[in-house]
Amino acid sequence: MPATATTPRMQWTGDLEADQLVSDDPTALLIGFCLDQQVPIEWAFMGPLRMRERLGTVDPVRIAQMDPAKVESAFRTPPALHRFPGSMAQRVYGLCAAIANDYDGDATRIWNEAADARDLEKRFAALPGFGAAKARIMVGVVAKQLGVRPQGWEQVAPDWPTLADVHTIAEREAYQTQKRAFKASLRAAAAAEKPSAKPAASARKRVKR
Repeated sequence: MPATATTPRMQWTGDLEADQLVSDDPTALLIGFCLDQQVPIEWAFMGPLRMRERLGTVDPVRIAQMDPAKVESAFRTPPALHRFPGSMAQRVYGLCAAIANDYDGDATRIWNEAADARDLEKRFAALPGFGAAKARIMVGVVAKQLGVRPQGWEQVAPDWPTLADVHTIAEREAYQTQKRAFKASLRAAAAAEKPSAKPAASARKRVKR
């Protein structure tokens, strides 16, 4: 089903207005991904809408021209926009400044002007708040969600499930369940390794005596 005013392309929060903003505004999409760390998906991608409500805009040029303290205040106002409102306000401010200064305020130039997928990956990785893994995820997002598919994108995009593969609320819930199960398996594996280390430590103590 094509995205319309009532069916956002990316239903990542369950809030129609927030999902529509992230689906329609490239800068809002990038702000959401900048915030998408150590908080639930819904919280991260509600951030752009809350910014617009509190600052009047998510236009990167206008944000970059604001006093950083004003942006931070918007992040700290309850309910806070992130678990770490101060540091994330700085990252989002830096992200908007990068879009304003490097791409003349047009976030779509990041992917529309990329020479190929590797170039696009580098462009994303250079943005404040984006690292190597998130840069690869973004290549997948613009390819699968926005239909922008630079040469070689299949080799750069992750081969594991990401938000690039999530379109509906049901898909988002399934994705979150899968992530929780994966993290639980990692914790269980780590816990299973701990008992084997203790006897070795005890043996070393007995040798010293």
